[in-house]
Amino acid sequence: MKTQRKSICASAPSGLLSASLPAASLAAAFVVAARQMGRVLEGQSLGQEGGRAEPGVADPDQVKDLLFGALRRYGVGDARLAPLLRNPPWPEIRALLLCALYRLETWTDAHTVVNQAVEAAGVLHGGRYKALVNGVLRNVLRQPGQALSENVAALHWHPDWWVARLEAAYPDYWPRILAAGNRLPPLGLRVNRRKTSVAAYLEALRGAGLSGEARGEAGILLPTPVPVARLPGFAEGLVSVQDLGAQRAAERLDPAPGSQVLDACAAPGGKSAHLLERGDLNLIALEIDPARCRLIGENFARLGLSATIRCGDASAPNAWGRTPARFDAILADVPCSASGVVRRHPDIKWLRQPRDVLSFVRTQRRILDRLWQALTPGGKLLYATCSVFPEENGEQIAAFLRRRPEAVLESEEICLPDDEHDGFYYALLRNETL
Repeated sequence: MKTQRKSICASAPSGLLSASLPAASLAAAFVVAARQMGRVLEGQSLGQEGGRAEPGVADPDQVKDLLFGALRRYGVGDARLAPLLRNPPWPEIRALLLCALYRLETWTDAHTVVNQAVEAAGVLHGGRYKALVNGVLRNVLRQPGQALSENVAALHWHPDWWVARLEAAYPDYWPRILAAGNRLPPLGLRVNRRKTSVAAYLEALRGAGLSGEARGEAGILLPTPVPVARLPGFAEGLVSVQDLGAQRAAERLDPAPGSQVLDACAAPGGKSAHLLERGDLNLIALEIDPARCRLIGENFARLGLSATIRCGDASAPNAWGRTPARFDAILADVPCSASGVVRRHPDIKWLRQPRDVLSFVRTQRRILDRLWQALTPGGKLLYATCSVFPEENGEQIAAFLRRRPEAVLESEEICLPDDEHDGFYYALLRNETL
């Protein structure tokens, strides 16, 4: 993402915004989305708060659509703004223009979009950029057919280096990976089979006016995403939201009942919960971030599950404590580029740089080598990423096997993103130490 001038204006309090603009208006949604996207333009990740807004300030659904839509199409918006802006404006103003460009491409009432964007500009930075926003957007309307065919980022909605890397790794499939990353994500559910069955939950969905299709041993695919508040029995722990591709982790590791199991890098706890829902285990969920450790605990409590949660670095000796010294099964869901889940986190593809992938590879190697030492002879370790870059996947495992002759690769799977699931990689390793 291009370096932008730092903003020195603090965001207006919610009350000021709600007093200035009607909460249900497109202008209010523009302001909230522009502030959040402005932080991305300054190099900050959206994190868990991306797209959120207080209902009394702006419509949360409208904010999320503007924010995520503009980020997915950032390559297009950036290319269209380049010839129209002599000097880069404040990040929030540039973000407002990008959100408005996205809305112009998805709404037929261009007049309303421009007027609401100008109203939003009146709230940002004392309204000094209302004329700029109005002029740029009206110039866009006068030049709707601007040619962008030679701009890779505009054509594929991904950075140039990202496109080149996928084209080299998947010469026959890379356009489909990019296309999947540009679509809205599917909604996968995981049924808690300690409390109900897939068949019974499908009936509950129908009773709530929803439909779904069974997938795998505990999965359901919803054709149309809905808020979790509409999912019957969610608060009671009957079901969790989890991508169908992510559900393969517990199925691939498949620890025997009573096993000592370690889930390294466990937050937010979905894979740990799935393992516990499948059978009784002595499981430790390890996570380096204390706040995310609390999230694991909240998820376990909702689902009625019990396990030990430890806060520590998976690459550090005995981060999980002294007991047990070794584990029968380990899930190494390592930090990665997240290149397989960019449709859920569209800021990632614009914030990542090639050097970041190399940094993840080094971290993955440290974690993998450390966890391997904690595996019992005959035990199994599932290496998992949500990446589609070979350096983090097959190449990482090939290098590990060269370092560890006692390691045997039992299975390997790359799940490329499609209409039903995101992108994941799994390698099941067994320790054949005598």
